[in-house]
Amino acid sequence: MMKAILPLVATLLASCGGPGLRPGALDAGLPAVVLRDAPRLEFPANTDCNSPAHWDGNTVHLFNSAGHPKRASGPDIFRLGPAAPSKYDNQVNGGRWIECTWKDDDGTLYAWYHLEAGGLCPGMTLTAPRIGAVVSGDNGENFRDLGIVLDARPGTLRCDAKNGFFAGGNGDFSVMLDPKKEHFYLFFSAYAGDVSEQGVAVARMRYADRLQPAGKVWKWHQGGWTEPGLGGRLTPIFPATIEWARADADAFWGPSIHWNSHLGLYVILLNRTKDRPGWPQEGIYVAFNDDLGDPARWTKPVKIFDGGRWYPQVLGIDSAKRETDKLAGRVARFSMRGENDRGESKWEILFLRPGERP
Repeated sequence: MMKAILPLVATLLASCGGPGLRPGALDAGLPAVVLRDAPRLEFPANTDCNSPAHWDGNTVHLFNSAGHPKRASGPDIFRLGPAAPSKYDNQVNGGRWIECTWKDDDGTLYAWYHLEAGGLCPGMTLTAPRIGAVVSGDNGENFRDLGIVLDARPGTLRCDAKNGFFAGGNGDFSVMLDPKKEHFYLFFSAYAGDVSEQGVAVARMRYADRLQPAGKVWKWHQGGWTEPGLGGRLTPIFPATIEWARADADAFWGPSIHWNSHLGLYVILLNRTKDRPGWPQEGIYVAFNDDLGDPARWTKPVKIFDGGRWYPQVLGIDSAKRETDKLAGRVARFSMRGENDRGESKWEILFLRPGERP
């Protein structure tokens, strides 16, 4: 059964305002997205963020995190074994969710975590996430912490925030390496500062700095990579409408990016919360870009799913092509957090070129 088919027409979106399409971007039109029912696939462990995957030979490794990462392995995502906890080489204040991984050619696994520290707002459970980097030589069984690489501006903590979870911070993200291996791009949720600096933002780091990333990340701000990842200002690529400190926050968050080989485009899925505390899910949205280095080329987000739950992402299913959460083709799996708090997929997602039929 087809859940939705949403043709996205370039000329229509260009007239809608916002970051949208600039003249000349993706002139031939935009793809369509189709969701269709498929046999249920459940992740091996509790899922409270993006669930990154990578290949090592003929084995795929998938991480699920809910305060601490667990890794499951198998010949493909449909035949994963039980999940076992990963280990860090240090202790920190708060939980660390592994949200993205990247396997280097020499076998080294780079990964990034979302950190939620306790005690930031005394007597309250509110926290403010930060983003850190780790590295592993054994496919994520053990991680060495490389330090915090992204953080909100000092003085932006709002312990009077009414959204139910965060008093500020930068977190809930995904990472993509450009084709020339020059930069890692970090797409993250910005919860701090003025509403003009909230929403989904982007920063980047040179690939050459991957082993010493602290202080090497730069945020996109007013048309350039000019602000430090640690405490710098930012310009969101998908701006919030109502600030996160309010009970009726209205904002995109939780970006999940992949390269779609069938479309020849980068694809981002986004959550959107709206109207009341507790981060109710208004819907799930999609946007496209053909150039990671130009944030102005992202198309205006279009809804592909009404309601739903957090952490929507695409998982590639072609083992021969070593597809993962970062690489998918025409047909992939669409997943989100299930009712039992594990990630689940009950749908295939089809990506169709302009004019192509399902």
